[in-house]
Amino acid sequence: MKCIEKWQPPWTDLIWEVHKEFSAGDALGIDFEEKAFYDILKELCIKYDFKYPDDKMIELAKAVKDLVDGQAKFPDWNKRDDIKSALKVGLILLLDEFGYPPVERDEVYVELFEQAENFKKNNN
Repeated sequence: MKCIEKWQPPWTDLIWEVHKEFSAGDALGIDFEEKAFYDILKELCIKYDFKYPDDKMIELAKAVKDLVDGQAKFPDWNKRDDIKSALKVGLILLLDEFGYPPVERDEVYVELFEQAENFKKNNN
């Protein structure tokens, strides 16, 4: 007797993947946007080979999201150098407050700012 597989539309897997991605932060107690910043911070740890505690990274991701949201509340924020400069300074101060990165790497600041700016541009 042959086993007949139940047919599923090809987009079913895609729907589950999207659902999984949107709820990925639930286990960490963070929302979708905070999880995006968490992923950026974690990726930078790997790329530049340094360790940072997960619990602090979760708190930092929340703080970065709040900072970016506060600066990006103006409709033309990404065209205004004064707002982008304030965001850059705010991120540097926030990262310093959290001791991230624990090693001196200017590239981390540059990449995080670029990612934060791109994230808000693409999610408005």
